[in-house]
Amino acid sequence: MTTRLVLAGCGNMGYAMLGGWLKSGKLKATDVLVVEPNEALRRRAEDLGCPTVSEAGAIAAGASPEIVVLAVKPQVIRKVTEEYKHFGNGRTTFLSVVAGTPVATFEQILGTRTPVMRCMPNTPAAIGKGMMVVYPSPLVSAKTRGFIADLLSASGEVATVDNESLMDAVTAVSGSGPAYVFHFIECLTAAAEEAGLPTETAKLLARQTVYGAASLAAESKDDPGTLRQQVTSPNGTTAAALGVLMGEDRLKTLVIEAVEAARVRSMELGE
Repeated sequence: MTTRLVLAGCGNMGYAMLGGWLKSGKLKATDVLVVEPNEALRRRAEDLGCPTVSEAGAIAAGASPEIVVLAVKPQVIRKVTEEYKHFGNGRTTFLSVVAGTPVATFEQILGTRTPVMRCMPNTPAAIGKGMMVVYPSPLVSAKTRGFIADLLSASGEVATVDNESLMDAVTAVSGSGPAYVFHFIECLTAAAEEAGLPTETAKLLARQTVYGAASLAAESKDDPGTLRQQVTSPNGTTAAALGVLMGEDRLKTLVIEAVEAARVRSMELGE
């Protein structure tokens, strides 16, 4: 059996990505070796047909995977990366989906001739609706970039940045962004209840309105500003509400401040 890809960590994100690769047919279960110390998480990977081991030391001698995907918590990324040091400075490309850890850190541990690619996914990847943004180090070949981008596309849209410092902004916008949207749904639900709607109806209206609007924005040829104008009649109800949200750029300013706070924190975590 030839292992094309080693998945180090099969928690929520790792498992979601694995499921996407297999369901889409981009990889066969036998192409992937899952390294996961947690027995329950290891068992669900086995249920997908993947071979598993509990630790990196159990990988067969002589194995030479094309890709090692690091999908672990930021707190343990250095320790886990050390366990794969023998794959460094070779043909194996390392793909990190860990926030805040720069390429230089991986090169320090694995060797400066190691191809490294960073990826910032987000939680909608679990249902194939994610946003994955990648930064490849110069040592990652064009062929490998294409292969990884194709794998990631099973979980949603894929974009590339050519400046690693932009990954902090990516983290602040699409990485953390789902939480902002979820909070907006919470706020819209609370406003609906305050206006007199029953709780369950308020939840449905808020959730489906955000879902429908996002879907329309994704499928329409019109930009969001045009779509907003199409909903807004002069002196109508929507105009009254937007007068509150858009007056003095109130909402825009708040979102910019929120994204900047997240970007700065991402930079701090990477130091």
